[in-house]
Amino acid sequence: MRNTHTNSGAAQAAPLPVICLAGPTGSGKTAAALAMADALDGEVINADSRQVYADFPCITAQPTTEERAHCPHHLYGFLPTAQKISAGRWADQATALVRDILGRGKTPLLVGGTGLYFHTLLHGTAQIPPVDPALTQTLTDRMEAQGAARMHAELAQVDPEYAARIHPNDRQRIVRALEVRQATGKPFTWWHKNAMSPPPCSGPLLVLDAPLAWLEPRLARRLDMMLDAGALDEARAALEHCDDDGAPGWSGIGCAEALAFLRGRLNFEECRSLWLRNTRAYAKRQLTWFRARKQALWLPPEDVDGVVAAARRQWGGVGR
Repeated sequence: MRNTHTNSGAAQAAPLPVICLAGPTGSGKTAAALAMADALDGEVINADSRQVYADFPCITAQPTTEERAHCPHHLYGFLPTAQKISAGRWADQATALVRDILGRGKTPLLVGGTGLYFHTLLHGTAQIPPVDPALTQTLTDRMEAQGAARMHAELAQVDPEYAARIHPNDRQRIVRALEVRQATGKPFTWWHKNAMSPPPCSGPLLVLDAPLAWLEPRLARRLDMMLDAGALDEARAALEHCDDDGAPGWSGIGCAEALAFLRGRLNFEECRSLWLRNTRAYAKRQLTWFRARKQALWLPPEDVDGVVAAARRQWGGVGR
């Protein structure tokens, strides 16, 4: 059907229609996304905060060259390790791509596991006042001196809800949440509940219902495949581009553990064990976050045909 959401005027009359496919790490989102792209003439936009980094295609399980050749893929592997990206900046880039894809008569498919990205796209951006760069630098210096674990514990005292949603090694998000709390007197979570801009997009949130018991053996196999494919060599090469342990790209699961191995802080078995344990914990946090979304439509991860059928039905109800 004809797309009616491609106006380029200053005011956007209505949210742009999209399909969102989410789920915990290792749940099979890539395979399902390719099948959806075939069925709906779609293009895939990355909605995973780790897969934006150019230096870590293997460690962050970005789609392979062959998978990307299947249909257009956007916002994968474009960011240097030393740079950070906010959910708001990601949403701006994703929204521009959605508008372009719709304008070419295609279907925009947002695929990933970062709940905040989906929330920003479908519910808007928190209108947080600018923070004094001096405060940001002070907290960044404290992070370097005291470590992520201590700063995460501090965040848990002032904003336990947000602290529970992020990884204890995610330095970028820890600093951001603490600076907002100190600068505004209100927790990061408060701003995301009470001061939101209009959502740029609307559409179904399809979530692959992959319980931990189902995921655990698959995560272990995937990790061993990554290691066999040269994940540690990938991290070693990334060090040549960015040898700053506090850089945002190094904070992701897999990246942090590989860096600890390369720095001699972990042996190989300790690295693998910690990487797997942190991956499982991350999957658990993802499931908890998505289960709290009332609009989520849960689908069996192994039933790709069922996922495609659900996408077809839902796409018919968002303006197509």
